[in-house]
Amino acid sequence: MIPVEPSDEETQKAEDAMRLLIGETEVPVTWENNASVEALKELSPVTIQMSMYGGFEQVGSIGQSIVRNDVQTETSCGDIVLYSGNQIVIFYGSNSWTYTRLGHVDLSQQEMREMLGSGDVAITLE
Repeated sequence: MIPVEPSDEETQKAEDAMRLLIGETEVPVTWENNASVEALKELSPVTIQMSMYGGFEQVGSIGQSIVRNDVQTETSCGDIVLYSGNQIVIFYGSNSWTYTRLGHVDLSQQEMREMLGSGDVAITLE
C-alpha cells in the first residue's frame, strides 16, 4: 500500500486544531467551525477549573465573555458547549438548554463518566 501524504489543507487544519486536556490526558475532540471556537483559540492556552453539576456535566468559567450564538440544544455525552457566553460545559450525561455548541469529545459514555463523574477536574485548552 502506498502511503498517502496529507494535503496542505489537512496539515493546516491539524496545526490550527485546538487541543483539550482533561487533567493530564489529551482527549480527541471534533471542534465546531464557529466564532466561539475561534475566540477560545485566541484565549489559549488556558486552564479552567471545572465543577461537577447535576450529576451529568462539568462546568467552568473561562474568566471573560466571548461571542456566542445560543440556540435551544439537546446535549449528549461528550458535547462541549458555551453557557452564558463565559462558561464551558462538558457533558458526561445529557441535558436540554440554550447553549452555543463548541465541539464533541470523541470518547465513549463510560470513558467520559470515568474522566468527569468522580469529582471536580481542570481542563486545559491549548
